[in-house]
Amino acid sequence: MKTSEELKSIVRDKYSKIAEQDIAVNQSSCCGAGGTSNEVYNIMTDDYTGMDGYHEGADLGLGCGLPTQFAKIQKGDTVIDLGSGAGNDCFVARHETGETGKVIGVDFTDAMIKKARANAEKLGYNNVEFRQGDIEEMPVSDNGADVIVSNCVLNLVPNKQNVIKEIYRVLKPGGHFSISDIVLVGDLPKALQEDAEMYAGCVAGAIQKDEYLKYISETGFESITIQKEKAILIPNDILSKYLSAVETDAFNHGETGIFSITVFAQKPGNKTEKIKLSLNELNSNACAPGSGCC
Repeated sequence: MKTSEELKSIVRDKYSKIAEQDIAVNQSSCCGAGGTSNEVYNIMTDDYTGMDGYHEGADLGLGCGLPTQFAKIQKGDTVIDLGSGAGNDCFVARHETGETGKVIGVDFTDAMIKKARANAEKLGYNNVEFRQGDIEEMPVSDNGADVIVSNCVLNLVPNKQNVIKEIYRVLKPGGHFSISDIVLVGDLPKALQEDAEMYAGCVAGAIQKDEYLKYISETGFESITIQKEKAILIPNDILSKYLSAVETDAFNHGETGIFSITVFAQKPGNKTEKIKLSLNELNSNACAPGSGCC
């Protein structure tokens, strides 16, 4: 069993290479890792091309959903994208939040950060920034984000509970997240569980769906909703690299399921009430008429 740091090193090294891969390679593989399929063109990704704010050069084909489509982003919001890659979801979020809002992408791969910053500069987006860091310890202040999005990233993180706690810390009271991720129902074959390529491919690091939702609930989030769910089918020509023909057949006809889910949840509190409270505190500290202090 690899340590958390070993797993992070695997992901960092692999995604440094994936940053330079063609989108077609990433789409026909499991998140750009584990080899490509000749049977299936698009294994995990959803189509961004019809979404406002989409920029082809920022789409590496590494997602498993469309979290920004469901994220209920409002004009002026501060949005954080976890595992921002080349900036795809950040630029879609920027369209929603507008010039008065702010978008922060967080990624721990140097190659991805460089690519995202180059894309933002090319597009002239001054209210989109990219910070290099570990999403288990986000380089972001407490209670600063209105919305958090993430696309197929938490499955790559060894300690998912830490990330969910960090999301809670960073969101404003009343803020919310919309996250697409890979989860399991049933156990993967041992050969898939233990393979480094399949970990980087968003499969071996996935946890049970019920456990995933339990972590969110136990952290204190409310209004937990699955906004979208779809089955992920790994093609036989990829499975055959890890499993025998008999094992592949048993896996395909067994009870284990791999799913992409997009989950919404809200941090307790009300942003409007917080604004009113701040104004009341400001007024209470103001000078009374005729007091001579102003």
